[in-house]
Amino acid sequence: MPPNQPWHDLQPALFPDPYVFVSANGVPAGATPFAVITEDEGATLVLTRDQADRFGLAYGYLAARITLTIGSDLAAVGLTAEVSRVLAAAGISCNVIAGLHHDHLFVDAARGAEALRLLERL
Repeated sequence: MPPNQPWHDLQPALFPDPYVFVSANGVPAGATPFAVITEDEGATLVLTRDQADRFGLAYGYLAARITLTIGSDLAAVGLTAEVSRVLAAAGISCNVIAGLHHDHLFVDAARGAEALRLLERL
C-alpha cells in the first residue's frame, strides 16, 4: 500500500482477553460490553469471554480483539477493504466494528497473534 494512504502505520494493538458475540434481550446489570448492536432479531453484545461466562451467556465464536490505534476517518475509502484483503489472503476471518476514533477487528482467537503481525506490515 502506498505510504500516502490515510491509514499507513495502523499501529494495531492485540488485547489479551478473548471476546465473544452473544445474543441477549438487553445488557445484564453489571455487564460492560465493548459494543451493543441492535438488530431486528435482538441485541448482539460483544464482551469478554469472562463476562459472558459470569452472566451465563451462551456463545460460540471466540475472538481476539485488535484495535487499529491510529486515528481513522469514517469517510476514508479502502481501509476495511485493505485490512480484509490481507487477512483473507491468510485465511483469517475478520469482523469489523468502527468507532468514531478507531477501527476494532475481531479475528479467530487462535490466530490473533498472526493477524497482528500481518497488520503491522500495512
